[in-house]
Amino acid sequence: MKLSAEQIERLYQFTRQHYVEYYDLQTELVDHLANAIEEQWQQNPKLSFENALQIEFKKFGVFGFMDVVEQRQSALNKKYNKLVLNELKTFFSVPKIIGTISAVGIVFYLLRYLQESLFIVQTLFFFLIISYFIGISILMRRNKIRRKQNGKKWLLKEIIYGYSSIAGLINIPIQFAIHIDDAKYNDGFLILVSFLLIILALTEYVMLILIPSKAEDFLKETYPEYKMIQ
Repeated sequence: MKLSAEQIERLYQFTRQHYVEYYDLQTELVDHLANAIEEQWQQNPKLSFENALQIEFKKFGVFGFMDVVEQRQSALNKKYNKLVLNELKTFFSVPKIIGTISAVGIVFYLLRYLQESLFIVQTLFFFLIISYFIGISILMRRNKIRRKQNGKKWLLKEIIYGYSSIAGLINIPIQFAIHIDDAKYNDGFLILVSFLLIILALTEYVMLILIPSKAEDFLKETYPEYKMIQ
């Protein structure tokens, strides 16, 4: 016995009722529940749909679908971080590495010249912080508009356009900006700081511009059904 279209829709409704807001996770759970219910019917054809559903749901334990959601979030955060790192690596391969090294050199000489001007040096760090939050706000607003158009939330899409575990990197320039003082630093330290600034700037570029510009390709690769639904 196969589930009807109405019963499949009931499973989607059931996942939403139990706080699964992402369509991709809903679909995975619906597929799992549907297969499990059909297997139950092979053993007991008289079992009602709702009873079979409750039996399967109890197998997820006290926290229901929460563990599944957390595991999927962790997996897709790792996938996103890998995408960012892969894109970042391209800036250290020919011919982009020439531009990267040149940028580090320019920042180094700028810091060396201005290091006794505390306000200017701190401004460089705070510029990264402000640009990051402005960029994230723009991405989140765009994603919210698109979500209203199709009514579905995709977990990887939410990560790309709003949050990820790698976003914690923004704490680095904040700490530097707070703790840097007007002391005379040696060239080794200034090179390290210059390298860090360029890495953070490139990471912001990858997260705020490069990855979002390729988002549709990443989503279609991750979700085969994505193209058909959009």
